[in-house]
Amino acid sequence: MMRTGGFTGFDVEIRDPGIAWIRFNTPERLNGFRQDIKRDLVETVLQAQMDHRVRVLVITGEGRAFCAGDDISGQAKQIGGEALTAPIPHGHDNPIGTYEGLRHLSQTVNLALRNCDKIAIAAINGLAIQTGMTLALACDFRIAAESARLGSATLRFGLLPDEGGQYLCVQLMGVAKAMEFFIKRRIVDANEAHALGLVHEVVPDAELEAHAMNLATEIANGPQVAIRMLKRSVYNAADMTFEQSLDEIAAKTAVTDHHPDAREGGLSFREKRKPSFNAWLEEYR
Repeated sequence: MMRTGGFTGFDVEIRDPGIAWIRFNTPERLNGFRQDIKRDLVETVLQAQMDHRVRVLVITGEGRAFCAGDDISGQAKQIGGEALTAPIPHGHDNPIGTYEGLRHLSQTVNLALRNCDKIAIAAINGLAIQTGMTLALACDFRIAAESARLGSATLRFGLLPDEGGQYLCVQLMGVAKAMEFFIKRRIVDANEAHALGLVHEVVPDAELEAHAMNLATEIANGPQVAIRMLKRSVYNAADMTFEQSLDEIAAKTAVTDHHPDAREGGLSFREKRKPSFNAWLEEYR
């Protein structure tokens, strides 16, 4: 079962009909990340994956930031919340420690979101910088408030977008625009982020939560087996040949075509009514 409540740097609640609402809760630090926050966040995503009550994840932040990146202030102030995982060394103490810290602690957050079969929505309420931007890009849908700003800007510190930002930006913008975005250390407003393809839509600040809830509810009420397999298939297709992607989706279709949701979809079409999917999940609501 997915645990709800206040954890290291974020709160979790489950909203009907199966929406895991994850909100970063350190606005005084612009919701800056630390390794313990990342480890707990990975655990939360895993719990969401394995809990049948959860159908969709929404990630957002309190205050004027979604997440302004890693906390590099050096203050190491205590933050509230229950720890979901035990403390371990954070790495970065020498070259190999940096490699280990990135591969096994920092990069795992974005990998967890991509590996989660359930759709993840980033409701970007404000600043999404460096690791905050990368986390948003690792989600499947991105809705930005009008006041949101997105960027990497790692070169301002002589650093790299080391948590996968370069890959995600190339996927979304293409090589030429991604190169300019990083080299020029750009931080763009919500409308330009939309024009670049970094976010799906921009909404007024006051409407962000309601808009994210509406999208999450629509997806949660959709056929979950087919949605989860389609998510995997779309991301797989980005790294496959056409022939490989045909075989991959044929194997998944052999499952979805024989699932009760497919029978319900056909029946509701013939009866000219709205389909009622996910009978197999009703006992978990």
